[in-house]
Amino acid sequence: MSLARRALLVSVRSKPILYTQARAASSSSHDHHDHHHEDSTVYPAESFGTPFWRNVLLLSIAGVAAVQFLPEAREDVYLTRWIAMYIRPHDYWINARYAAAMEQTSHNTLTLHDAKKPRGHIFRYPQSMVQASPFLNGVGMDVVQK
Repeated sequence: MSLARRALLVSVRSKPILYTQARAASSSSHDHHDHHHEDSTVYPAESFGTPFWRNVLLLSIAGVAAVQFLPEAREDVYLTRWIAMYIRPHDYWINARYAAAMEQTSHNTLTLHDAKKPRGHIFRYPQSMVQASPFLNGVGMDVVQK
């Protein structure tokens, strides 16, 4: 790099650049004309008597009552016994899965044993099929039905 170019770059970097901040419309000094007026918004009085706080209180009471009066988790309650009456035991599902797998295996075995080779004719001299000339076709031999 030449010395003249380097000196030019150093001089360009050393000059301070002054930026003026652009003022948005909301930041002008003429925006605040309404500060001398009073706020005319009327807010309702705050209290714990609103429906929201009533519902919070009722849910809290219901939660405390549920903790106090519901049976312990280790007790065999009526609902647990009723659900257990309609649920099948674990061994039932193991047997059902095994039966389904055996049925699929027997179906696959029958399919394989009943399978037959496709019938086909084996030519003694297959090259004889390509020996004919394509130009020696009889009348109507090259017409394709649609």
